[in-house]
Amino acid sequence: MSISQQTPTNGGWEAGIKDLISVSQFYGRDTRFVIAGGGNTSYKNNEKIWVKASGSSLATITEDGFAVLDRSLLNPMSDKQYSSDEAEREDQVKNDLAAATLTKGRRPSVETSMHNVIDYAFVVHLHPTIVNGLMCAQNAEKNLVRLFGEKALYVEYTDPGYVLFKKVDEKIKEYRSKFKEEPKVIWLQNHGIFVAADNIDEINATYNSILETLERAVKIPVPAGDRATCNCTEEILPAVRMMVSGESLKTLKVRKNELIKYFYDSIDNQREISKPFTPDAIVYCKSNYLFFNGETPEMVIAEAQKAIPEFTQKFGYLPKVLLIKGVGMVAVGDNTKQCDIILDVFEDAMKIAFLSRSFGGAHPMTQAQIDFIDNWEVENYRRSVSAGAASGRAENKVIIVTGAAQGFGEGIAECLIREGANIVVADLNEEVGAKTVEKFNSIAKSNRAVFVKTNVADIPSIENLVHESVCHFGGIDSFISNAGVLRAGGLEDMTPENFDFVTKINYNAYFYCTKVVSKVMKLQTNYASEDYYADIIQINSKSGLRGSKANFAYAGGKFGGIGLTQSFALELAPFRIKVNSICPGNFYEGPLWSDPENGLFVQYLNAGKVPGAKTIEDVKAFYLSQVPMRKGCTPADVTKGVLYLMEQCGETGQALPITGGQVM
Repeated sequence: MSISQQTPTNGGWEAGIKDLISVSQFYGRDTRFVIAGGGNTSYKNNEKIWVKASGSSLATITEDGFAVLDRSLLNPMSDKQYSSDEAEREDQVKNDLAAATLTKGRRPSVETSMHNVIDYAFVVHLHPTIVNGLMCAQNAEKNLVRLFGEKALYVEYTDPGYVLFKKVDEKIKEYRSKFKEEPKVIWLQNHGIFVAADNIDEINATYNSILETLERAVKIPVPAGDRATCNCTEEILPAVRMMVSGESLKTLKVRKNELIKYFYDSIDNQREISKPFTPDAIVYCKSNYLFFNGETPEMVIAEAQKAIPEFTQKFGYLPKVLLIKGVGMVAVGDNTKQCDIILDVFEDAMKIAFLSRSFGGAHPMTQAQIDFIDNWEVENYRRSVSAGAASGRAENKVIIVTGAAQGFGEGIAECLIREGANIVVADLNEEVGAKTVEKFNSIAKSNRAVFVKTNVADIPSIENLVHESVCHFGGIDSFISNAGVLRAGGLEDMTPENFDFVTKINYNAYFYCTKVVSKVMKLQTNYASEDYYADIIQINSKSGLRGSKANFAYAGGKFGGIGLTQSFALELAPFRIKVNSICPGNFYEGPLWSDPENGLFVQYLNAGKVPGAKTIEDVKAFYLSQVPMRKGCTPADVTKGVLYLMEQCGETGQALPITGGQVM
């Protein structure tokens, strides 16, 4: 059925766009078909074509994510003679595509011309893993015909862009001449598949049939199942992260499962994934990778010390993929978003390598093909779009904030994630913590937040916190010891149990956390440049600077905390680890003070701490009257202090008051 005759749905092109969005999101959300926001879809009528714009993700695409082009300007490109010079030709083609684009500001996919010459209303181009298991195999064409018959349209690998468009156009014309019909499926070696039809139901049916056929043809299934990450991870990754963090901090992220273990266990198996299979792999993971097979953390670190500089000098870029025996697959990214993409894309390459065994073994791209993609302007544009960016005074730092599910800690963590940091929310409250992290990630850019359930009074729990932080981000740049409790009361009222509880959380836990986290920080600074410093910051209190009536348990722990800060600072200074305290004034708006049932206003009223106070408002007025600036201390105020302490390298062992002048 020709385009001029087709009516994909009732309602004309508006319904066609609705179906295009529906089918795009359907496949874009399924990782069997699309990873890293890849794939491409289009809808066309006689006059126009709607095609996914570069930088758009199928999973979340809306009408604004499609470039609209005038087909009367696109059609002549099939027969137009362009320059024989590769660079000049690509510029000419790009300019013609831009001239045909009606929606300015949306860059049409380089595959637009291919979509345009396929004579069906809908075209859905994807990179299903199982399809590429066949298309990236040695005997791809032979097995394709065996499984799908003589009408299967196979296109041998061709550099993307105009050359590939001309090759596909030529193959379609040959197909029409031979079979007297339009091809509905086009298979591209080391690239993926195009499926076309005049309605999306037929698109779906075709993809279902293809997957069912290929799944039956796979002789050995891909190893499945997750594996727990090893504690050796935090003995290796912080050092390696510093080795790759030259001009700016990098993020490292670990993934470990049965498939990854299959490859890190065997040097022979590693050879199967030593070169990329598809252009997407080059865009996101580059084309060279490092495999470390040392049996101990010390051996791996020694390997890395030698291999990373050699790799960088040889190839001109840092490795993006590390495979470490016992640890797993490690992504090296400019940010966390980039790490997630690298892990997804390279794991897909592992699956392709494994699946290709059912079709004659792996067929990676040649070096010439790799070089073309690596230097192609279009792919460099995609790479820059996918990288994303965070910006701010804490960009790409990994910061743990204890007690950050709510209250003061939440406020500090939110300010820091807005400054570009990766945040680990460490708290006992799982339900609230999960919601807090969801909120943080909704405002993050390319940085991320994660929640780790943590009891700061339990060393194994803190060790797990450190382990999870390293697995998610590669190291720990700053540890903010914020978790604290308060039980007000005078000598007559305070019980030994309440005193011990307050002391354990506010004093002992600071020691426990510093003991555990400083090990990772020492490893980092040992392999970092001399201008790198790590930070431990205790959120103390103005009550750590002067006594607090009927509140001695809290004040005593805070006074002791400053003693710990000064002592830790002396011990850790040789390792370029700064240790400081911040002593905030009162955060009156937070739950610590304003909780209607157990807040400090209520506690102090009940304890008679404010002479003559009969209501909560009386207590509030009393405390504000003691602050020269007539304001409480906010998380934003404290965060400015945190950022100052992290940025400077001339002070350690300090107690920084942020009290509005209440304590000077």
